[in-house]
Amino acid sequence: MTQWERLQQLDTVYSQRAFDLYNRDEFPMEVRHYLAHWIEGQDWERASRDSSQAAFLFQVLLENLDNQFSRFAQEKDSFLLQRNFRRYKQNFQVSYQEEPYTLATIINWFLVKEREILNDAELAQQVSTLKYHHHHHHHSHYQHRNQHLLILSQCLRCRHCRFSQRQWSWRNFLSDISAMLDAADVLRSALIDEELVDWKRRQQKSCIGAPDDTSLEHLEKWFTQIIECMFQLQKFLQKLDELVGKMTYDNDPILVRKPPLKSRVDTLLTHLIKSSFVVETQPSMPQGRGPLVLRTNVQFSVKVRSDSNIIQHFYYPTPQIHDCYLKYHVCIYMCLYCRFRKFNVLGTLSKALNMAESMNGGMVADFRHLTLKDQKVGGGGKGINDLSLSVTEELHRITFQTQFDYQGLSVPLETSSLPVVVVSNSSQQQSAWASVLWFNMLCSDPKNVKFFETSPAATWPQFGEMLSWQFLSCGKRGLDSDQLETLAIKLFGKQQSYDSCKISWTKFSKENLPDTNFTLWVWLDGILTLVKLYLSDLWSDGSIMGFVSKGKERLLLKKKQNGTFLLRFSESIKDGGITFSWVHVQTVKPFTSTDLKQIALPDILCNFRIMVAENIPVNPLCYLYPNTPKDQAFGKYYSEKTGEENPYLKYLKTKLVFVSKE
Repeated sequence: MTQWERLQQLDTVYSQRAFDLYNRDEFPMEVRHYLAHWIEGQDWERASRDSSQAAFLFQVLLENLDNQFSRFAQEKDSFLLQRNFRRYKQNFQVSYQEEPYTLATIINWFLVKEREILNDAELAQQVSTLKYHHHHHHHSHYQHRNQHLLILSQCLRCRHCRFSQRQWSWRNFLSDISAMLDAADVLRSALIDEELVDWKRRQQKSCIGAPDDTSLEHLEKWFTQIIECMFQLQKFLQKLDELVGKMTYDNDPILVRKPPLKSRVDTLLTHLIKSSFVVETQPSMPQGRGPLVLRTNVQFSVKVRSDSNIIQHFYYPTPQIHDCYLKYHVCIYMCLYCRFRKFNVLGTLSKALNMAESMNGGMVADFRHLTLKDQKVGGGGKGINDLSLSVTEELHRITFQTQFDYQGLSVPLETSSLPVVVVSNSSQQQSAWASVLWFNMLCSDPKNVKFFETSPAATWPQFGEMLSWQFLSCGKRGLDSDQLETLAIKLFGKQQSYDSCKISWTKFSKENLPDTNFTLWVWLDGILTLVKLYLSDLWSDGSIMGFVSKGKERLLLKKKQNGTFLLRFSESIKDGGITFSWVHVQTVKPFTSTDLKQIALPDILCNFRIMVAENIPVNPLCYLYPNTPKDQAFGKYYSEKTGEENPYLKYLKTKLVFVSKE
């Protein structure tokens, strides 16, 4: 099957992209359609560089157009196609007779774009398949959990019916309750030890950019159902107390077996209710570097939630329930590792769980407008740090406490945020975010505020994944395998496999890179900031190669046609820089945020000039690597005025006409 035939079988979205691709004058879709086999059998990439090969293919193309014209002449219903093909031949002769390699370049470009559409469609199909299996797995997983809860609820209704109709054997009835508690304990273990742990880890990774699902919908449903069932069992056992009070006898099984059953119910309820109290939204400042980085005297917010909506069902007494009392009031305090600094928390520190502050009907307490203020202590007010940890390596937790009281059950609840880093000025946020990244990449214990006393090293797969999340957050696209390999080579040298390579916290955030005065993190963070502020569109659409060594750059450009260039990040600029190199390996001085504030990178590429013989300004940038015409790649980003009309051209004349080695 030809590439063209495969395109025609794609879904509507991708077939429309192919249609839009040919909605231009350079190369008619009808010629592509009727000459598909011959076109795909030729080496157009070679012809775009070899004039003699281009001339040969050009003549063969004209002959094929004549042959197709003759076929149409023999068909009664092909008059318009016959006329069109004659016009196409004439247009080709007028436009490309003298420069047939230009037509070869155009045809090659169309074929490359077609392959990109096919690759995107194939990738989308793979993603769809993975999502289906993922959804099917999770759907089956959720069905499994829901089925267990449904069975438990049905058992309770059945026991309630038998209890009401007095159709039971006491011993069997108590044995049934014990069996239900066994089943409930299995569910409790699955929810608390598996599902809740997984959710907390997903939330932790999402704080540092991972695209993980942190919805509490399923957990809330499961916790609510099983807690409701336990309260129903509690009511059954209370009814048994009433019966025993009215009548009992020697060797009454209720007197012997009911107390341990009640103890099991209370224990299950206690574990479930305690575990359902979580931090839904981790502490963050409105304009902060990221979540979990707080600054003194700057407001921040945090939200806690009960995964059990049992409150919603019991909080407002109905006419049939007059003894319902439920206390659920949340207080906040700062829990600090005592040798570190201490703070006062200013703002509303006590709130009731309610549904009004929730976006999806859950019970939440949304703490807003909180502020941390240094608490003066002896020795200058900064606390004691025996291990000489920096301020940005000190970890603190915000803890929330409340009390749950209902039907005689009193449960103290407590939950804590992930560790936060507290800074006193904005210049410390970069280092603070590095600490947040390192902790949440490697540690799943939120109580480990001593983490940086003996910080472990990260394996390359862990580190590379974390870096990819940062670029995904800043520019909507993570790092591909080539970019990750370039970074791995920079850190570890050429290796057959990098899976066993490790990078330490010191190498990441404290030691300067070779021949520079800045660390690996400072360099990467400068690039991330540049991408976020000025290059997000170009990064997300794949125009920026980004991380590529100079040696590989030379190799990539060596065999490309004149005017081919690529975009890469500078390795020598502390605060982030981007540069471009073109065939003959000429490189300009990197552009920084200072440059990009004046003029966007696409306009720089459009209007860039170098001085050639006789001081004639020439733009050497024609094709974005591998062979995409520059205007095709960046045209949609150009400002409305280009060329001589561009008000910023004066900057280009004075700043960008020089070519230098970086």
